[in-house]
Amino acid sequence: MKPSIPKGTRDFSSTEVASRTYIINTMKTAFETFGFQPIETPSFENSTTLMGKYGEEGDRLIFKILNSGDYLKKTDSNLLELKDSTRLTSQISDKALRYDLTVPFARYVVQNQNDITFPFKRYQIQPVWRADRPQKGRFREFFQCDADVVGSKSLLQEVDFIQLYDTVFTNLKLTGTTIKINNRKILAGITEVIGEKDKLIDFTVALDKLDKIGSSGVEKEMLEKGISIEAIKKVTPLFNLSGSNTNRLNILDVLLSASEEGKKGVEELRFVVNTINNLGLQSASLEIDVTLARGLNYYTGAIFEVSAPNGVEMGSIGGGGRYDDLTGIFGLKDVSGVGISFGLDRIYLVLEELGLFDAISLPKPKLLFLNFNKEDNTIQLEAIKALRNVGVKTEIYPDTATTNKQQKKQWKYVSTRNIAFVISEVQNNTFKLKDMTDGSQLVCTLDELIDKMQ
Repeated sequence: MKPSIPKGTRDFSSTEVASRTYIINTMKTAFETFGFQPIETPSFENSTTLMGKYGEEGDRLIFKILNSGDYLKKTDSNLLELKDSTRLTSQISDKALRYDLTVPFARYVVQNQNDITFPFKRYQIQPVWRADRPQKGRFREFFQCDADVVGSKSLLQEVDFIQLYDTVFTNLKLTGTTIKINNRKILAGITEVIGEKDKLIDFTVALDKLDKIGSSGVEKEMLEKGISIEAIKKVTPLFNLSGSNTNRLNILDVLLSASEEGKKGVEELRFVVNTINNLGLQSASLEIDVTLARGLNYYTGAIFEVSAPNGVEMGSIGGGGRYDDLTGIFGLKDVSGVGISFGLDRIYLVLEELGLFDAISLPKPKLLFLNFNKEDNTIQLEAIKALRNVGVKTEIYPDTATTNKQQKKQWKYVSTRNIAFVISEVQNNTFKLKDMTDGSQLVCTLDELIDKMQ
């Protein structure tokens, strides 16, 4: 049987790993410049930690882990006969792979609240899993790179995160990104003024699909969820809101004049936009997008989404928002948080498509000992140990060459890996060193060799 990997997962070559590491290190540098500290959480959580936190659509995309042992032994036989998978799942699985890093972070904060200094700024770079339909830029296993602050309601945090996005993309030489911003209070205000306040979740889940299914698809889904045609007609103009950010804020002011919550959202949005206008951005642009909903239920304030530069067909490469009481689901009330996420895998694809990766140097030895004589191995290994002790990347070709063909294979290895220096011969505790860049050779002692390599 031909080996394969599950759909929506990938292997990464050495070059791809090096390119991804370049992106991650760029992010880490920016995170720490902005004062964030690293943490990590387990790859799987108790199902009760995850389920019910992402809305009905999100719950369906969570990978459940079967209980170990004879997991069917204690199940209700009636559920088996009825083939009731929803109720059966809770009996055969009590753990699940994490869907994102935000809910596990909230759980972490609650469990470690006595050891945390608030406001607590953390970053986290780990894989997550979603049982989604794989397509370009969408995988079932992928990395999220998150930064969050909990314990502060200040809108200066939102300003900081927009600058953080701009800093990372500038340092990656990725110009022309668009940071879209909205506020869940504005969405709540819209549902209030169109008379569908109790349909906020249905409204935002449908609106979140605008890029995928278009305005007609969104209208159809809203109708199916019980939102009236009259209400939909009132909100349709928002699908094509245009003009400057200031113009859009003015339109929202008028539209939401009858909603206190909506007006609060406009006020918050205006502060963030005006502050960023005063500070300026290096390579990104900030755009108010009233249709930006982000379907996750825990957002309560500002919401963000980052689009790739024009001409690159890719979904969002980042997103996030404010959640005023996410830790409340775990018993710690009134701890506001806000955070953003970078889509490592999509950013990689964008940089690759735009040719923005510099030449990546893979790890390799600076010096290679060729292995033409087994009797020399002891002195070679002692020399290699001394060189490594002073930080020189050094290797020995593992297989001894007994024929000319095998010697040529070792030289080819040197050429293929582009190794700079080679020891081709050992005589009387001296080493014949060849510089592969210019072909020059010299015979030296171990001390001389160490000095030369350093």
